Amino acid sequence: MLALGALAVDSAFRRLLVDQAAAQISQTAFDMERVAQADANVAFPDVAPQIELSSRSRLDYFASTNAYVQVDDLDGEVLGKSGNLGNLTFPPLPDGVRSRRTILRGVGDPPSDFIVLDQVLADTSGHPIAVAHVGQRLDIIHALIARARSVLFYVTAGAIVAIVIASFIVASLVTGPIVRLTAAVAEIGSARLDLRLRWRRRDELGRLANAFDAMLDRLQSAFARERQFISDASHELRTPLTVISANARMLRRWGADDPAVRDESIDAIADESERLAAMVSGMLTLSKAESGDDVPKEPLVLERLVDAVVAGAVERAAAKGTALRAHHADDASTIVIGEDRLLRQMIGNLVDNAIKFTEDGTIDVSVSRDGGSAVIDVADSGIGLGDADAERLFDRFFRGDPSHARAIEGTGLGLAIVRSIARVHGGSVAAAARPGAGSLFTVRLPAEPESFTGIS
Repeated sequence: MLALGALAVDSAFRRLLVDQAAAQISQTAFDMERVAQADANVAFPDVAPQIELSSRSRLDYFASTNAYVQVDDLDGEVLGKSGNLGNLTFPPLPDGVRSRRTILRGVGDPPSDFIVLDQVLADTSGHPIAVAHVGQRLDIIHALIARARSVLFYVTAGAIVAIVIASFIVASLVTGPIVRLTAAVAEIGSARLDLRLRWRRRDELGRLANAFDAMLDRLQSAFARERQFISDASHELRTPLTVISANARMLRRWGADDPAVRDESIDAIADESERLAAMVSGMLTLSKAESGDDVPKEPLVLERLVDAVVAGAVERAAAKGTALRAHHADDASTIVIGEDRLLRQMIGNLVDNAIKFTEDGTIDVSVSRDGGSAVIDVADSGIGLGDADAERLFDRFFRGDPSHARAIEGTGLGLAIVRSIARVHGGSVAAAARPGAGSLFTVRLPAEPESFTGIS
């Protein structure tokens, strides 16, 4: 494009110089014709104008430093020429074109030495009396054009060099960070998730690097959770599997001869199998709750769910001498959008946890509304919890104080499932020690407006 532009400028500049030269010699020819018409009014109209017009002094008057003048008769014979022509003579008009008033032509071998305008001079009656040749040398124009071409060449070459350098710099600024980003990404794998780009750029690449670092933070956290889950699951599954294996060996060795050993081993295997099945079921529920995928949700009345869970757990609580009660107004209707089975399990896990750690006490389950949130409180008068335990209660397989954990059955997944179900429903769960004794578990879920009528 730059080369084409330079050629266009060169052509336009040459055309301008030639047009300017043609305009100058056209003015000179016009002046000569006016003088010829004035001279034609003398007494000898057939001779005097030609003689007067072709005189050296008159022709030198029309000539200049770069303008050359010559006058021919109608037959092409030279009548006179300006002194600056010296021995040079403009060729006559070609035959058959004398009827034309003006001809502009180049004289000399290409490139032409002169640009010549041939003007047929006529008197006031329109009768031709002579032919004027007004020329201008082209060597000056050629020199100007050559100089202009040199300037255009250097300017174009400089522009091309500048564009190449600028393109290289821009490409380096753009592709350099991308290359470094690609190299950094290539170094990061599952074993190097601690690496970070930590770029402080404020452009799009900086934002991309920050987003990549944030993604690595999430991946590292997810991998850490998965590794911890695998480690905890392996640890928790080892005990029931060991018990089952040991009792199976006892059955094989002494079961046929000793009914007591046989019955004890079968009971142990059955108990540990049930515990193992409950643990696997809990892990599957936890996985589903944490993924949040394919969980159909519908409007549900929270009070109805609480009543159903409490009714199903009253006998188990009574067996431990504990009173389990639900507290809410009979006409209360707090509506949440959720999945019925998961919400029932969330409330049931909280109630089961309270029953496990409460002897001869009370458990109160209440539903209330706090602004745009539905609040479920499960308060017990059990053994309570410490501040350190409150921070870790919802971690997988956390069982609290080991002295209590050994005496109380459980998989350590119940409260982790509660937290995951609450999160899937856009809510949260927290635990705190009650003043005096006992614990308080609070679940908050997004509630529909009281005017909501989506429940039939």
